[in-house]
Amino acid sequence: QVQLVESGGGLVQAGGSLRLSCAASGIKFSINTVGWYRQAPGKQRELVAVTTSGGGTNYADSVKGRFTISRDNAKNTVYLQMNSLKPEDTAVYYCNTYVFPTGVMWGQGTQVTVSS
Repeated sequence: QVQLVESGGGLVQAGGSLRLSCAASGIKFSINTVGWYRQAPGKQRELVAVTTSGGGTNYADSVKGRFTISRDNAKNTVYLQMNSLKPEDTAVYYCNTYVFPTGVMWGQGTQVTVSS
C-alpha cells in the first residue's frame, strides 16, 4: 500500500525557517517526480516546488530563493526547506506523486503557520 506522510509543520515567526518532510512507503521515491503543494484558507491548492527523478527542480515564483526542495533516496524522503518565511506562506502543505496505475497520490498535509 502506497502512503505519503508529511511532517515538520508548525508555528514560526516571520523570517524563520522550517523543514518539511514527505516520507513514502510502498513505492520507490527515487524514480518518481514529487511535488510540494500548499493550500491556504479560501484559496486553491498551488504548486510550490517539484523535484524530478533526474534531480531537476522547479519552484513557484513566490518561493524562489527562499525554499529548497531536495530528496534523500536512501530514506525514501523528499524535503522542503523553507527559509525567510512570510505570513503569506501560511497554508497546509501537501506532497504528491504519481503512482502507476493508481494515479496521483497525496499525503494528509502538514500545517504551516507564519506569524507576523
